[in-house]
This record gives sequence, structure tokens and C-alpha cells, in this order.
Amino acid sequence: MQRTRQEAVEGLLPEQREQFILERLRTNGRVLAATLATELQTSEHTIRRHLRDLADQGHCKRVYGGALLLSPAGKPAAVRMGEAVDRKARLAAAAVSIVRPKQIILLDAGSTNVAIAEALPDNAGLTVVTNSPEACLRLLNRPGFDVILVGGRIASGAAGSLGATALLQIQQIRADLCFLGACAFDPDEGVAAFEAEDAELKRAMVKASGQIAIALTSEKLMTAAPFSVAPANAVDHLFVEADVPAERLTTLEAVCDNVMVARP
Repeated sequence: MQRTRQEAVEGLLPEQREQFILERLRTNGRVLAATLATELQTSEHTIRRHLRDLADQGHCKRVYGGALLLSPAGKPAAVRMGEAVDRKARLAAAAVSIVRPKQIILLDAGSTNVAIAEALPDNAGLTVVTNSPEACLRLLNRPGFDVILVGGRIASGAAGSLGATALLQIQQIRADLCFLGACAFDPDEGVAAFEAEDAELKRAMVKASGQIAIALTSEKLMTAAPFSVAPANAVDHLFVEADVPAERLTTLEAVCDNVMVARP
């Protein structure tokens, strides 16, 4: 006789409950302890213990009322540069549509922002300030660019300069537009980064810029990272991929004024 869904859920072992929660995290990005407790026919205390264990294993970050999937963006820069190249190029093509001639653009480090550097239009009289050596290389010897490379310490595995020198230089800039790198983005938790120094520099970029734009691959959406950068509503332009579900897109549009979907 086939068991009902409730009977199957009630019979789950602890490790099976954790796997159920992890799959739900991977599907939705966020889980609520109260909802899981009802669904799994167990106590919120038990669910919180499972979430704590999953967080200890590096799968999620505990937030008020539940947990968020941990962003997969904590890989070394060299690895990220070789991933999803075509997808990042499509995001970049959408992102540069908001660039106007003669602007001062602050370009954060990151593999998607390197793609944005490649997509920026020639002969537009742009000044590009960046802490990314890779982005700088994509702009050198191209017509119509004044390129300023921010100095500082480049940490092992990082994509750009960090530390006191970089922070001081960013604080002296007044940019029209910033393409901010984001390790993770969630409508409630905002923009986040994996390193404290990186988050500090990103916060300085936000303060130094008139408008903030972020281009995100789908796996970073509805995810978390340890260090907060800015609330979601601080982002003026959000560029996402075409595979973002309609319901999730509606959630993003509720917190960001301009959400643009890149062409597939």
C-alpha cells in the first residue's frame, strides 16, 4: 500500500530531513523554519538545529526566521573567470545599455564586470576607474577611454585590489555610475560579499557613486554571503538572466526600481 506524503515525511530520518531542507534551499534560495516545521511534522527547534548543521557545513547562512542558500561565488577569481563566459557576456551587453557618453564609471572587480569592461562602447569619452587588473587590460589601447587603476593589495584568489590604499582612492572619487560586484543578492538581505575587506571597499564604492548597477548570474540570486554591503533598494539597476522565474522577477522588481532581463 502506497504511503501518503504526510506518512513519508513523518518517517524521515534526521539526515533525510537535512537533505530535504537542502534541496528546498537549492530550489527556492530561502527557507523558513516555521514552514519547514509544519511541512516535516516536527518542531521549530529541530528545524533550527538542522539549519545550524547545514550552516556549519557551508551550505547556508542563518537569517531571522530561517536560512538562505550560501552563494557559490566564493571560488578563486581564476576559476570564476572561466565560468559561464557566454552568460556573462549577455549580461554585460544589457548592462552597458545604461552607460552614457562622458560618464565617470566606477567598475568593481569580478568576472561579470570584466565582461562589462569588454562591452563598454569605444569613443564615448568614458573615464573608467577600476580596482580590477583584468578589467584594465580589456580597456587598454581602446579609443575613447581614460582608465584609472586603483592600487592596493591583491589578496590570494581575489579579483582586484583591496585594503587601505584602495579604500582611500575610492573615497576620493565621485562617479556617475558604479557597476558593483556582488557575491550574493537577496531582496531582504541585500548585497553581500565573502570577505570583510571586499565588503568595506564595496560600501565605499556605493557612497562614491551617483547610481549603482549590478549584473548577476542566476545562481547568485536569493543567496547569502557573510558580509553585508548594501540593502537591495540601494541598487538602481539590476540585470538578471532570462531564466529567472516570473515570481522571483516580481520579488526583485518590488525592491529595485529598474530590473532588466538580458536577452537569451
